[in-house]
Amino acid sequence: MTLKKTEYTDDEIAIYDEAVIYKRGDYWQMRMWLQKEKKYARFSLRTRNRDTAIDKAKKQYLELLGMQQAGKSYFSLTTKQGVELYLAQRSKDVAAGIIVQGRHKTIATHLQHWLKFIGKDTKLKELERTDCENYFHERHQTKKRNVIKISQSTILNEQSTINAMMSWLFKRNESPIDAFDFKKLKPIDSGDLALKRPVFTKGKLDRMNQVLLKYIREPADDKNDKNNATKAICGCFNGIAMLTGMRRGEMLQLKWKYIKSSEVLPAVNLKNTKSPDALFEITVPGAISKVRRTRQFMVGDTGYVFQLLHLAAKRVKFKDTPSTYTQKTEAFLFKNLGLLLKEIADDLVFSIDGETPITPRAIYVHFENLLERAEIADASERGIVPYSFRHSFITHKVNSGLDLVSVAEICGTSVAQIEKTYYRTTREKMKTNALLDYDVVNGAIVRSQ
Repeated sequence: MTLKKTEYTDDEIAIYDEAVIYKRGDYWQMRMWLQKEKKYARFSLRTRNRDTAIDKAKKQYLELLGMQQAGKSYFSLTTKQGVELYLAQRSKDVAAGIIVQGRHKTIATHLQHWLKFIGKDTKLKELERTDCENYFHERHQTKKRNVIKISQSTILNEQSTINAMMSWLFKRNESPIDAFDFKKLKPIDSGDLALKRPVFTKGKLDRMNQVLLKYIREPADDKNDKNNATKAICGCFNGIAMLTGMRRGEMLQLKWKYIKSSEVLPAVNLKNTKSPDALFEITVPGAISKVRRTRQFMVGDTGYVFQLLHLAAKRVKFKDTPSTYTQKTEAFLFKNLGLLLKEIADDLVFSIDGETPITPRAIYVHFENLLERAEIADASERGIVPYSFRHSFITHKVNSGLDLVSVAEICGTSVAQIEKTYYRTTREKMKTNALLDYDVVNGAIVRSQ
């Protein structure tokens, strides 16, 4: 790193014969040639005093020398730039069909949390394997008014994403480490119900459904509400999530060409419980599925699909579409379903314009409104979120006696994942299991002979 220069002016001073300080205006600057990187490291010493500049330069020289000997580079991408490069690469994976767009968004979210922890201006070349040993502690803080704690599994997923990125950056010589040494955490007890994902009880699902059916009708009556379309679509989104157990990413990418009607069902009303209006067959293509496998299932619609069809028909100005939603509107939509679906085939289902999906933020806002109207007061404490509709769907299907293979096929997951993450024993199921060897005789429970 020896300097070629041997003669200096009054405003130039050699530092260990390998660096030089010089004046620019009233302030002292430093310049040092980095042989490995084939560049000069230049920076201001931020002082006008000559002696102070020499002391600072010597200290800086030793730091640079130590960095070089340790194999580190002075010039480096920042962590923010590293994340941007990695996300750009994963975008190519989306285009190639290796991962879905929803997965890319999840990766981006994970890495944004990491940037807040590590600092977006931190240089990649300065990272150490131990820099994230307290990541779990920092992330395992409470959110939303210090009520809901971020789950351990969520943080473990984030750590996995972070190290996947570090491995990629390491292979491209942008980082001196290929992974962080996160602290080893206690294993999650999969048998502890407190660690299972929160679900709605059947009673609360009924209340949510009753509230939803009114909620999606309100925008049509409120002509002054500028966000009435968003409100109706978000209401339908939550309703269909409850009925199907679909993932958010799948629903936001779902197009009308993936939905077709099977048949109209006779209307029956029992104790204020409305029967489905029609059966719809939904296809979830592998291209938009998290597990990359196409699946098909049927769902009995209680008005959510028809409401979305009505909004889409009005948007494209489908001929003779009723301006208001009534039972006659459902009959009109079903009669003209083939022509309407052909016209909106490539439009997104959960979208105002057919091209851009509603945002997760909008979904969550209206979900919170629905919880309040349904008077579900313990939602925050239990960590209830829109995705809880999926957890509830799977849990209640299993506990109703449907075999795990069928549930896995409907929901696009594996039997092992259901057993590990979703399955829970309800009090009703425990009671049934306990009384399998008993009969009821004259109102009394007696052991079977």
